[in-house]
Amino acid sequence: MPSLPPQELIDAVLHAIQEFGYSGVLISPYRQQPCRFSLVSPESSETILTVYIWTLTFGGRPQLANEYRIQMTSVTSPLDIPGDGPALLLGYDPALDLFAGFDLNRHRTFTTGSPSVQIDIEAVKRAQNEGLSFHRKSNDEIAVGIRPDQLINYALNAESLHRYGREGNLLRLLGKAVSQRQVTPEEIRTLSADRRRVIQAVSRLSRLGSFRLQVLFAYGSRCAVTRVQLRLVDAAHILPVGAPDSSDDVRNGIALAPTYHGAFDNGLIYLDDEFRMQLNTQAIGKLERQSLNGGLDAFRAPLGTIFLPPDKRQ
Repeated sequence: MPSLPPQELIDAVLHAIQEFGYSGVLISPYRQQPCRFSLVSPESSETILTVYIWTLTFGGRPQLANEYRIQMTSVTSPLDIPGDGPALLLGYDPALDLFAGFDLNRHRTFTTGSPSVQIDIEAVKRAQNEGLSFHRKSNDEIAVGIRPDQLINYALNAESLHRYGREGNLLRLLGKAVSQRQVTPEEIRTLSADRRRVIQAVSRLSRLGSFRLQVLFAYGSRCAVTRVQLRLVDAAHILPVGAPDSSDDVRNGIALAPTYHGAFDNGLIYLDDEFRMQLNTQAIGKLERQSLNGGLDAFRAPLGTIFLPPDKRQ
């Protein structure tokens, strides 16, 4: 497989950022390594993501048919790690639409030439089902297969995953976390605070990513109110996280364009028992008194019976 042009690698990262529900913009020249992205989370927190990325290609050795690699061209040792946010070393396979994540600290320094970093492609493929998959290489490095919707999950935890993932018990618990099996308090009771944090964070973000995928799939990536797609749709919880009876089940989800997602979370609109999205007249009255009701007619126009998933079980 030939190497992808830089713009296609950047587009793959930007698409993955969007798949997790974040927004991102490239803030570095597109032919420059590393790529630098400004990220904004759904909660409006901001960070910078630094990414070294190359195309993941067959390693070239017939006796190792599953060995794939990145070749770290156009960079010099040591790799710059700015320190103002997560920094990643990635490969991307466009045929699989999957990423491979490597330990950036381990590969920060290298000899001159065209250094390469390898991974078993079968380990990468497991991420299609699990979101994240972990492979312990013969040199004891942990390499990670990454489905695009879980790239942010990986980015936020990459340093800890590579540092602690070599530990057998932690690797087992990470496997449970990404497959959304329950990790019990007893299983993590004896772990250090850092190790507990990474297990809990990966588990939470894996559930969140899975919830988003399921909800958007159920609604055909279409806003339940406006019917708009255009990759401008969020997965919202109907009963909010932390509320009694709330869950990450697809039935507790609704696909909403960002404006209506914000309005829903802030109580400006609500869903009634007949699947109608209604305006909260009390909240609107308060906005009117504050002269903050501009655009209300256009906002109200698509409200009413929502677009439901074709599969009524969802």
